[in-house]
Amino acid sequence: MKYIDEFHDPQLAGRLLDEIRSTATRPWALMEVCGGQTHSIIRHGIDQLLPEEVELIHGPGCPVCVTPLDVIDKALAIAARPEVTFCSFGDMLRVPGTGRDLFRVKGEGGDVRVVYSPLDAVDLARRNPDRQVVFFAIGFETTAPANAMAVHQARRLGLANFSLLVSHVRVPPAIEAIMTAPDCRVQGFLAAGHVCSVMGTAEYPDLAERHRVPLVVTGFEPLDILEGIRRAVHQLERGEHRVENAYPRAVREQGNPAAVRMIEEVFEVTDRNWRGIGRIPDSGWRLTDAFRAYDAEHRFDVSGIRTEEPAECRAGEVLQGLIKPTACAAFGTTCTPRTPLGATMVSSEGACAAYYLYRRMTDTPAPRGSRIPREEMNPVG
Repeated sequence: MKYIDEFHDPQLAGRLLDEIRSTATRPWALMEVCGGQTHSIIRHGIDQLLPEEVELIHGPGCPVCVTPLDVIDKALAIAARPEVTFCSFGDMLRVPGTGRDLFRVKGEGGDVRVVYSPLDAVDLARRNPDRQVVFFAIGFETTAPANAMAVHQARRLGLANFSLLVSHVRVPPAIEAIMTAPDCRVQGFLAAGHVCSVMGTAEYPDLAERHRVPLVVTGFEPLDILEGIRRAVHQLERGEHRVENAYPRAVREQGNPAAVRMIEEVFEVTDRNWRGIGRIPDSGWRLTDAFRAYDAEHRFDVSGIRTEEPAECRAGEVLQGLIKPTACAAFGTTCTPRTPLGATMVSSEGACAAYYLYRRMTDTPAPRGSRIPREEMNPVG
């Protein structure tokens, strides 16, 4: 497919790998802060093709995975109400709460629906004035503009039966939390291109300077990721710590000003809990006072729900980059996509799901340093 195949070229990938090998003279640990990048890395075996000096650490880049357990339980409580039509993207339906998930609520008679846009939920509210329609508004900066637009549109239409259950999180404070953790091993970041396509890169230079780490904005195809790694390794070897944009076809320094204005009109920055990680200051958004009437958490009075994570699930350590999924004893045994203990096993951007889907079932490393075969760079299906 044009504009995709070009970024799967095995010959170009081999050249980038050769340059990374010739550049890296000592161990470096890089973190990708995007679940989509994690899946691409594992699918194409990029981490196993890199020289042994370069380690990739999977970060908390899966928005479904970092949605806290108490918010999942709030969603379950709201979705079970007889007057509610609960709308969500499909990933969230299998995420385990305390004892059940949204699929179970649907099976028990709840009106739970998969939608492809928050505006679909607005349309449902418009066509069903006798129902309370709730959209599960999760995600990083990427999904925030559409969710802001949905509540903005609902107010314009005068819909009193539409609301959002909000659990939005922001990437820069998460990077700050990672870098200030006492056990941090990260020496550079591959920043998420889709987040920066919305917000731009203005928040990153201060992080790079303060923590003396390179931050390279990258895309999601194999060549995008390899180019990001190449640039990050070059900076590390030279003792540099700058923000570089290796995804210029989608990212501009100012981002998308119209999207940013919509976010700032509807949402305000707040502290937010991250599943498996804890509370990170200024790491989320909530509805502003002007739109507070559309806040499902207050509308349905579920703010008092408190929860505890299952002890056997180590997804929090996976999300912090402290362990790989295969280091968890439950991985692939008691925890599978059919019987998940945590969101990292069922989300399409979860690291555990990537390792399970692409059969990375043990922590035994594959031989490093070989070139990428064409059939692996362009897998069928």
